[in-house]
Amino acid sequence: MSRFHVSITPEPDSYSSAKPKGSQFHSSGLPYATSSSNHLNMSSSHNKYSVLLPTYNERDNLPIITWLLTKTFAENNLDYEIIIIDDNSPDGTLEIAKQLQNVYGEDHIVLRPRAGKLGLGTAYVHGIQNATGNFVIIMDADMSHHPKAIPQFIRKQKERDYDIVTGTRYTSGGGVYGWDLRRKLTSRGANFIADLLLNPGVSDLTGSFRLYKKDVLHQIINATVSKGYVFQMEMMVRAKQFNFTVAEVPITFVDRVYGESKLGANEIVGYLKGLWTLFTSI
Repeated sequence: MSRFHVSITPEPDSYSSAKPKGSQFHSSGLPYATSSSNHLNMSSSHNKYSVLLPTYNERDNLPIITWLLTKTFAENNLDYEIIIIDDNSPDGTLEIAKQLQNVYGEDHIVLRPRAGKLGLGTAYVHGIQNATGNFVIIMDADMSHHPKAIPQFIRKQKERDYDIVTGTRYTSGGGVYGWDLRRKLTSRGANFIADLLLNPGVSDLTGSFRLYKKDVLHQIINATVSKGYVFQMEMMVRAKQFNFTVAEVPITFVDRVYGESKLGANEIVGYLKGLWTLFTSI
């Protein structure tokens, strides 16, 4: 069976702690990343972290999450790249991504657009094919996941050389902000049913903020057949099936500020169908 570890390390400061001070903005209006000697140097053994950011209509969120990511990596002296996989967003997200690439450089901002909205799972496959890091971070581009947790993920991974570190909203130190009661009940219910049927060994099966060893993620994705929101759930089930080691870090999930949620009735029905398929086939 897979080994399972839950961290209850306190979360770092809130979103406001990442607010830039002084003149830290490029002439284009986009912020630079800054470095600080007050943060832990985590580069004792060289690793590179590839962040996969699938986007669809995220033009308002993308500059902010990119700045938060670059700031986090720079302050912790980490080698990184951010791979933006845009599915032909009609709001011009790709044009914003190109501006970000001009500011931060092609070595840090990698653009891998696709012709249309092809799904989250295939976006990850597309991203992995272009990732040059030995670790891959998956997260949402809508700022629901704050990059401040990434150093915690990395420290936790190094403790016992875990294959996967996943963020959890549902253990001590984690939480959700900005959701109404219906959305909270939907998420809790989805996790409860999945835990009851599949016993995956993690407290937040539907979360999508995770750190993987690249070869581990590649193996899991190759075995995963689900689409949509079930994809994240199946990846954790496959991780247990393959006896990969998993650790958890509590995170605070904050509902998106800009844009609209992509979770609707069709996604919920698809989740339940996918859950039943996994229950009867694994």
